[in-house]
Amino acid sequence: MTSVIELDQATVTRQGTTILDSVTWASSQGEHWVVLGPNGAGKTTLVRAICGRCDLDAGTVRLDGTDISRTDPLENATRVGFMSNSLANKLRPTSTVRDVVRSAAWGVHVSFGEEYETIDDERADNLMALFGIADLADRRWSTVSQGEAQRALLARALMTDPEVLILDEPAAGLDLGAREMLVSALDEIIADPRGPQVILVTHQIEEIPSGITHALLMANGSVLNAGPIDRTLTGVNLSAAFDLPLLAGQREGRWWARGVGASEGN
Repeated sequence: MTSVIELDQATVTRQGTTILDSVTWASSQGEHWVVLGPNGAGKTTLVRAICGRCDLDAGTVRLDGTDISRTDPLENATRVGFMSNSLANKLRPTSTVRDVVRSAAWGVHVSFGEEYETIDDERADNLMALFGIADLADRRWSTVSQGEAQRALLARALMTDPEVLILDEPAAGLDLGAREMLVSALDEIIADPRGPQVILVTHQIEEIPSGITHALLMANGSVLNAGPIDRTLTGVNLSAAFDLPLLAGQREGRWWARGVGASEGN
């Protein structure tokens, strides 16, 4: 199968601490991945390196066979959509939700009077409608709820029709209803054969959409296991990643994990 993303001995060190430790991993066309691991495992650094937002100290990251360090960052930004809670703090509070979504077409966080073509306005409006926030288009960013903001950031990440969609803990801080709406939206994206490859970062197994095909388990900056999700998300593998005895399984398309001694039905 043709690789979409390839990491070869990717290493990131900050202030003497190794955050990514010679990570080698690849995704192929038709796959959708979840990246799991405890806090500090290196998950966010991994995906930031994939989209060119974090420079490597050693190794390479390739997108469709091309080293991203040798390509224009703006080109990378259009090919890899990125959604993260950290982005919300960089957006101007007085921006409208529409500007938050469509400014991704220019690769900027804050609109400074850029001119948009009709096709940009139509795509932004269609994406906002898709995620149920069309009525918020003219609302100020500072007035939306966290769940509404997450859906707007997801629409923004899709604005350039990327080849890869990276979601860094998109459900963090959401209540149960907002989380389930987000998971449902991700299910629709994954089900679309024309959609991007999805890479979801989380440490909550219950947030995994049913269409995710593969899993990558990390701990201490290294890859512990990677492969088809049914073979990777086992109690043994999760126990090693989280350093805690765990049971894991799947029911009606959704995953669960519990400490040993706890009932799956509780």
